[in-house]
Amino acid sequence: QVQLVESGGGLVQAGGSLRLSCAASGSIYRINAMGWYRQAPGKQRELVALHTSDTTIKYADSVKGRITISRDNAKNTVYLQMNSLKPDDTAVYYCNAAIVSSGTSHFNYYWGRGTQVTVSS
Repeated sequence: QVQLVESGGGLVQAGGSLRLSCAASGSIYRINAMGWYRQAPGKQRELVALHTSDTTIKYADSVKGRITISRDNAKNTVYLQMNSLKPDDTAVYYCNAAIVSSGTSHFNYYWGRGTQVTVSS
């Protein structure tokens, strides 16, 4: 069983910063990609940032220059440092990871339960 647990969301004023964390635990053999998605009310879930196992990083155009994704492989944790936050960044942020479980040879995608980020104007 694999779990992803996010933390670090909250309420912040426009221009402020937040750091999200997502820790993977359970029967993990290897973690391939880890990333962050977000879903605002009435909108589809969208990719925010992705960090693959070969250190390739991808950002949504709307967050480039303001948000940084990083990984600590020893801790099976991915972080999202968000600076210069805007009200449009308000959403539930979800962690996603492609994980090969112990005793298997294929990966599955796992999702965290999400953490709310609210940016006030």
